[in-house]
Amino acid sequence: MISASDKQLLNDRLEELYLGADSYFRRTFVRPTLTFRRSGRHAGTAFLQQNRINLHPVLFAHNQQAYFSDVLPHEVSHLLVYQLYGRVKPHGKEWQAMMQEVFNCAPETRHEFDLSPLNIPSVRYRCGCGDVELSIRRHNAVVRGQRQYQCRKCRQVLYQSA
Repeated sequence: MISASDKQLLNDRLEELYLGADSYFRRTFVRPTLTFRRSGRHAGTAFLQQNRINLHPVLFAHNQQAYFSDVLPHEVSHLLVYQLYGRVKPHGKEWQAMMQEVFNCAPETRHEFDLSPLNIPSVRYRCGCGDVELSIRRHNAVVRGQRQYQCRKCRQVLYQSA
């Protein structure tokens, strides 16, 4: 659970980000609602039409600084891009420009957080780089012959470890 003081710090950071966007675009954006619910492996999720950001409380507890410096700007960028441009590619040129030009952040699309505190069951697969954990859902799709997955680094098809 996220403490009241941490919620206030997150809301303060959210306001800081929005003040920067207001100044950059010379307009006032409607502030979103922040919620705190578990959401699989997602550090945060922007709900565009609801103008809401959900943050994963367990991942926040273990990666607080990254939430202030990376996760919150990432999700705010999604909301702002939607308000400015409508539906575009989620991590497309508009989102990347927002991250870089407005928030001075690297436009990273994935986090590298330790997911072990989530206790999500997984199955170990291998590639040329080493071990990769696949979710049970993805593993079942491989077993049923519906999918193959590639390593994001070496692009080799993943195979199950013995």
